[in-house]
Amino acid sequence: MLKNKLQPFLDRYDEISRLLSQPDVSSDIKKMTELSKEQSRLQVMKEKADEYMQTIDSIEENRALLEDNELGELAKEELKELEPLRGKLEEEIKVILLPVDPNDDKNIFLEIRAGTGGDEAALFVSDLFKSYLRYAENMGWKVELVSSSEGVLDGFKEVVALVKGEGVYSKLKFEGGVHRVQRVPKTESQGRVHTSAVTVAVMPEVDDVEIDINPNDLKIDVMRSSGNGGQSVNTTDSAVRITHLPSGLVVTNQDGKSQHKNKASAMKILKARLYDLQMQEQNSAESQKRKLQVGSGDRSARIRTYNYPQNRITDHRIGLTLYRLDAIMEGGLYDEIIDPLIAHYQAEAIKEAGL
Repeated sequence: MLKNKLQPFLDRYDEISRLLSQPDVSSDIKKMTELSKEQSRLQVMKEKADEYMQTIDSIEENRALLEDNELGELAKEELKELEPLRGKLEEEIKVILLPVDPNDDKNIFLEIRAGTGGDEAALFVSDLFKSYLRYAENMGWKVELVSSSEGVLDGFKEVVALVKGEGVYSKLKFEGGVHRVQRVPKTESQGRVHTSAVTVAVMPEVDDVEIDINPNDLKIDVMRSSGNGGQSVNTTDSAVRITHLPSGLVVTNQDGKSQHKNKASAMKILKARLYDLQMQEQNSAESQKRKLQVGSGDRSARIRTYNYPQNRITDHRIGLTLYRLDAIMEGGLYDEIIDPLIAHYQAEAIKEAGL
């Protein structure tokens, strides 16, 4: 019964309340901070559980009154509201009971790379990036361009940005994978529809404690920046390329004028990629043991198609198709895709957990 599954969380909440009132804890700043954070996380659970318990009690009270000549009709009306409320609260509580993803509150590195399709793929990297920028603006997040490699016209061969804000990873973690676009390219004179693809990676920002890199495992090269730049970008050895020898990962950064800043940015990206690699390996191992496929695991999977001639956007993982691609891309209205995705994976996790 769901009521029984809630009890350990409520007991822990009460235990923390008792601990916080003890002198030895109140004098230990570190311990008090840890307990306060844990209690804060449990607060939502407690409020929802209290409402659920009160609803169950009210349902039982009204059911007992159904045979009453005077109060029976009133009880019946009350139950018409209470029964649906109980179902709604049960679904909300099941989501809260799911294990918390430790990365959900982290900032992310958003990396978009051109795949098949040459110049048209590079142009779509730019379009997709602009659309994410609009979504970030809608969410009140901040976006910092970390590195980019320019393509033809306004396109990018690759763009990496740091997205900062509340719940960034929790919202965007299912965006990783191959995004396919079908449209008439700007460079196409015959009006034929081409199919291109870009790859999106969503990587949590990590600190030194989570990823420890041995300096001996790194090969660091400095070089002259290439492409467009200011008066000092192309004339000094400010570009930095870091190769992580054990994994073979290579990160290049040349966007800043300072070699020191480029190196620091490249190291941050490298740590994020290494952490992401660890997560992919872990997710792959878990998905072999469980029926639930972890949505952020396979980077090679085609997850979404953007069909411009039909104004259609389709997410293949949940079979969702919307015929308002223009509004979603221009207004950054990704909640119409992202919220159903999150709901789908939560439902799968609830089923897997047997809640």
